Amino acid sequence: MALLYRADIRPTKLELLATWLPTRDWYTGGADVARVAGYRFDDPAGQVGIETLLVRGGDGPVHQVPLTYRAAPLDGADEWLVGTTEHSVLGRRWVYDAVGDPVYAATLAEAVLAGTGQADEYFEVDGRREVRPPSMGIISDVQPVDVLTVGTVRRVVDGDPALIVTDTVELGVFRRPGSAAAPGGATLTGTWDDVLAPLAYAAPR
Repeated sequence: MALLYRADIRPTKLELLATWLPTRDWYTGGADVARVAGYRFDDPAGQVGIETLLVRGGDGPVHQVPLTYRAAPLDGADEWLVGTTEHSVLGRRWVYDAVGDPVYAATLAEAVLAGTGQADEYFEVDGRREVRPPSMGIISDVQPVDVLTVGTVRRVVDGDPALIVTDTVELGVFRRPGSAAAPGGATLTGTWDDVLAPLAYAAPR
């Protein structure tokens, strides 16, 4: 489960994305970025926050932006850094485009190939757990299988889809869900509002 905090974040995630997204070749939209929906994965080690936001800039299409939140810089990942924020509970957080983060690669592979789904989100309120209803659904189209250890991320290609090549699996993440069909293999599909669209795919190597 993902524990959320009622906290002030400066700059906000959307403010970071309003600056970062226009620098991406695959982005089509304005700088007035708004949240459409989102989902989270669990880091088994409990160290890295993993959140995927669906956002729209102005009248542009919906874009999928997976992010990871870390308490310290990720070695060798400067090119994937979106920015830093000050969190009133957790302190400084380094925010990364998750396609360049090996923790995200492992959790995405689990979601696509093992059908682990999204993390439940909750707040602690006066010692009680208050669950936040999901803003979208995700589901894999394959029977769950045992996922091999993802291992080292060997190559990441930024684009639409973004490609993550690891020791055991190749993952694709659609930046604009619904703009293209998955090329085969196992597919993770998202539903929000009245939309049904592929989010990511995975193929063992």
